[in-house]
Amino acid sequence: AAKIWREKGRTLKYFDRRFDQPQERMLKGLGYAARVFPPIDSSLRLATPDQAKLSTNDAFTFLKEAAPLLEQSGFGILIPSWWNQKSRLQARAKVSAKSSAKNEKGRLNFESLVNFQWELTLGGEKISREEFERLAALKQPLVQVRGQWVVMDPDQVQAALKFFEKPQGELSLVEAMRLGLGVDGETMPAGVELGGVEATGWLADVFARLNDSHQLDHLPAPRQLKATLRPYQLRGFSWLTFLRQFGFGACLADDMGLGKTIQTISLLLHERDTLKVKTPALIVCPTSVVGNWAREFERFAPTIKAHVHRGLERHQGEAFENTAKTHDVVLTSYPLLMRDRETLANMEWGTVVLDEAQNIKNSSAKQAQAARALKANNRIALTGTPVENRLSELWSIMAFLNPGYLGSEESFRKNFARPIERTADAAATESLRRLTTPFMLRRLKTDKTIISDLPDKMEMKVYCPLTKEQATLYQAIVKDALAQVEAAQEESDQMKRRGLVLAMLMKLKQACNHPALFLKDGSALPDRSGKLSRLTEMLVEVCAEGDRALIFTQFAEMGRMLEPHLRETL
Repeated sequence: AAKIWREKGRTLKYFDRRFDQPQERMLKGLGYAARVFPPIDSSLRLATPDQAKLSTNDAFTFLKEAAPLLEQSGFGILIPSWWNQKSRLQARAKVSAKSSAKNEKGRLNFESLVNFQWELTLGGEKISREEFERLAALKQPLVQVRGQWVVMDPDQVQAALKFFEKPQGELSLVEAMRLGLGVDGETMPAGVELGGVEATGWLADVFARLNDSHQLDHLPAPRQLKATLRPYQLRGFSWLTFLRQFGFGACLADDMGLGKTIQTISLLLHERDTLKVKTPALIVCPTSVVGNWAREFERFAPTIKAHVHRGLERHQGEAFENTAKTHDVVLTSYPLLMRDRETLANMEWGTVVLDEAQNIKNSSAKQAQAARALKANNRIALTGTPVENRLSELWSIMAFLNPGYLGSEESFRKNFARPIERTADAAATESLRRLTTPFMLRRLKTDKTIISDLPDKMEMKVYCPLTKEQATLYQAIVKDALAQVEAAQEESDQMKRRGLVLAMLMKLKQACNHPALFLKDGSALPDRSGKLSRLTEMLVEVCAEGDRALIFTQFAEMGRMLEPHLRETL
């Protein structure tokens, strides 16, 4: 500006640019700028306006309000670097572990108390109450603290004065963790920015590992495991073990087919062999996969004694407790979790595992309530789809894993579900991500780090129980066929007997697929076939992940029946 007034020519060369009528152009530009920021207008009364002196209040208004508006209007703006660095008023929490923070078993819970105290900082410098009150008395939005300019937003001054009245001493672990993960909790003073959490002792190690899973120690696979874990499965097993060590619930949300079952079995073996846990574990899963879990234990962990809790003759009350204590693992289904709630909730479980945990996505459903009523030192949720339709499903799973961590369901809806689902609120999304990431391990088959670990092909046999209708039909087919074979035997017709046996096997296959396939009566399909129920459960997860599936059937008619059913169901 001073150069323009010194050189009174009709053109001006400035660096590699040439300006015509520079004085007129500058005056015109300053006139426009003064409309946005009036303090500039006083400089226009000078014969050669080359600067505008501002009070600290004017400077604060310019930096906070006028500069963005001028920039949007096409002006180039240069502002001090300390403004971009946000040298502002912040609160920093210092957290240390109480000697009594862990319970008698050396484990944490979210009600554990830790020591904490607040520090107020201006421009990153710790400031005492007396020093802050002296600065506040100046009633200036910009002040110098130890040689640097910092912002004292008038809106924050009163909040900061109240901040010094905040109680110090003890804080629940759940609030300390929310602050440590960068999410303001109820403890955070209103109107003051969070400047981070400084943790000491073993608590610092916990926070560091929760924030970065790569800092976890990778454990070797349990010696008793009759399988070779792939590298990503070893990481999952180590992660489950780390969270168990501190009493935190874990959601293993790997893609279908990545081996959530084998990672869980590895943890249970580790508990028995290395940690010497004697309390039985409980695994709750869909009815259709209870038998598969039992076979997986026989195959991969034969040293673990598993008891299947189902059937009309299943034990209740004291008899169940005695049976459970003589086994390492109890397997049951979601329907029985609800029906036998009192029996299962009276037990003290070492670990409770919910397989296909999306079954408790409705927090008000009796299944979800029964799951939350279970008493356990360790909780694990296995699901490939932690959120299928609404974020409230995630809250329900986390309420089982770590009760109270995400607050009440209503506060979760207010702070996360509604802002994210209605307006895609970026800040709420990031806060929720930071809160849940430490307790949720999600790996996709498409991840480069995972896909390199996968074998060319994996095969798994899934055994499905017959429904009552299928079992009755199966028995009737066998009885009728055996009577015909016996009659053919009296006729000494060997070829006829073979034909009858082959026909019986075909009919049994049809009955095992679905009663409607055998009866050919065009009747409804839902809730009548164990195989169809399991297929539907698997396909729901496949579709939720955006995967594709190819379904083979020996019977063309079964394919024609499946097509409309799956279209309506999925």
